Amino acid sequence: MQRFFEILDIGIASVNKTIAVIGIAAGTLLAFVNVVMRYCFDTGWAWAGELTNYLFIWSAFFAAAYGFRKGIHISVTILIERFPAPIAKAYLVFSSVITTLFLMFIVIYSLQYLQILKELEFMSVDLGVPQWIPMSVLPIAFLGASYRAGEKVYQIATTPADEVILNAEAEMIRDSINKK
Repeated sequence: MQRFFEILDIGIASVNKTIAVIGIAAGTLLAFVNVVMRYCFDTGWAWAGELTNYLFIWSAFFAAAYGFRKGIHISVTILIERFPAPIAKAYLVFSSVITTLFLMFIVIYSLQYLQILKELEFMSVDLGVPQWIPMSVLPIAFLGASYRAGEKVYQIATTPADEVILNAEAEMIRDSINKK
């Protein structure tokens, strides 16, 4: 079972990083080419602006999901640092459970949103594709993020209370890099 989760971890991380990097690179390149075409050749692609927006959106959502793996999202720990280790650990587990539940609600409601878009047959203005296709980033990215948040619950719960690092996110990032 451990091997399954290792493979799943690598797969999700690879998808998140790949889509984030390709999205930002392709969006930047497309915007650049379209600007050059517009200003130098007095022509351009009408659909390029909308596609650039979707590429950046996909990139941002998948990068945010990857951020859960690396533990780079902002957290304010000024109160937690003053708690005894067992209470701080319990709070961090609770916080991660709430985060996981919130992300799962977004997955559920974004699936409902996609269903509405599909039923109403909304189309993308410039691209001419069904609107649910570019918006499918919502359940996909948030499912990955919720998996990562759930993984954090497990990691915190299985770490001894006195070893839970509370005072420096930089230390948490360094430790997660050293473990990989």
